[in-house]
Amino acid sequence: MLNNATFFDALKESGIAFFTGVPDSLLKNFCAYITDNTDPSEHIIAANEGNSVAIGIGYHLATQKTPLIYCQNSGLGNMVNPLISLADPDVYSIPMLLLIGYRGEPGVKDEPQHVKQGPATLPTLEALDIPYAILPKDEATAINAIQTATQRIQKEQKPYALVIQKDTFEPYKLQSSEPLPFSEDTLELEREEAIQICLNHAQEDAVFVSTTGKISREVFESREATNASHKQDFLTVGGMGHCSQIALGIALQKPSKPVICLDGDGATLMHMGGLAIIGQQAPNNFHHILLNNGAHESVGGQPTVGFDTNFTAIAKACNYTHTKTVSSQEELEDYLPTFLKQKGPSLLEILVKKGARKDLGRPTISPQDQCKEFKTHLSNS
Repeated sequence: MLNNATFFDALKESGIAFFTGVPDSLLKNFCAYITDNTDPSEHIIAANEGNSVAIGIGYHLATQKTPLIYCQNSGLGNMVNPLISLADPDVYSIPMLLLIGYRGEPGVKDEPQHVKQGPATLPTLEALDIPYAILPKDEATAINAIQTATQRIQKEQKPYALVIQKDTFEPYKLQSSEPLPFSEDTLELEREEAIQICLNHAQEDAVFVSTTGKISREVFESREATNASHKQDFLTVGGMGHCSQIALGIALQKPSKPVICLDGDGATLMHMGGLAIIGQQAPNNFHHILLNNGAHESVGGQPTVGFDTNFTAIAKACNYTHTKTVSSQEELEDYLPTFLKQKGPSLLEILVKKGARKDLGRPTISPQDQCKEFKTHLSNS
């Protein structure tokens, strides 16, 4: 494994001192080290991967220096447009170093949403004409890889990618934390507890669409714990940021059925323009529940700007009919029945603690079977 400090220092010696991206579990140790060892102006956690490329382009235009852009390989989809429409040598020719987590690497067991992305990662880089190397796990060779990458970036004035395999970086625990606009001690609710309350209070015929990461895992576990069916749940195990638009598509086609979207702060921020479309379409059966813990929980706990963002005001400005924030079990249980009876689209933000059970499981039903059961339920209702 690579020592985070050694890798970081090698980047700095090669002239790379600005970092932006979206956290990934394979990069969490190095990203935590970046957070602890850079000024906030030198490290920006972006809303989505395409945004991070754009931030890096702006950094280069202002300084003529090379930025580092980090992401999970699933984020390549969000990066494709700015990479080929802006950074490519045939357009603006912007140098940047990409650090890409290799989820779903062929031969390495991973979650189902990465099965397709893993084998597609290197061919995608080749199709984009972005040179790359898989970062070695020994120190000397890794430093050579950085030097080779930065030399080529400078010579060709174009992006270059270092692909990061599982267990490349040594463990590192984040030391610093972002100041909160309130005391974290005031947060009472565990996210899993809040989800269970939402499931318990929902109308009998309601369907749930839950976002990627631990929220969907906790929905599945909650159903299992009560021996309940999974037929009313669509678990958006991949495609971060898209669950609200999936829920919108369902709500518009099933106007008599309550549709409840269980979203996260990081996912909402990633594609926040979706709120405007929900408001414009105005499905009165759409109920948007935002579980906000101010962190990218599933990929290492790196902070989001969730606690600094007034989601209820934004939703209201996007023509949601009702918005409210709650932060305790009592508030949630008191307000939830009213919320679910209101004409939508409506938003309920629930402030929750960071963290999850160490023994939190993963869905034991395949995405294909879960999707088939959900579609059958919708067609029969």
